[in-house]
Amino acid sequence: MAQTIRIDAASHAALAEIAKSKHIPLAEALRHAVELYQREVFLDAMTAGYAAMCGDADAWAEEQAERSVWDATLADGLDEDDAPSR
Repeated sequence: MAQTIRIDAASHAALAEIAKSKHIPLAEALRHAVELYQREVFLDAMTAGYAAMCGDADAWAEEQAERSVWDATLADGLDEDDAPSR
């Protein structure tokens, strides 16, 4: 369902320029821009959460312990020469 939004003239001009250079409709350019911003917001939150975990000695120790358990599954105990080629 299409919605109408209001944006300032500079943003509209920038979006139109992007759409023109990519040879895509304005709505598609906006959708891509929103998706990229959504990823940025997600990664910022993830980075902040990781930083908080690193600052908490107990949480960081728990993370390191979990990683060591998963490290054992990397090659399932195979020597490098015996590991399947990729």
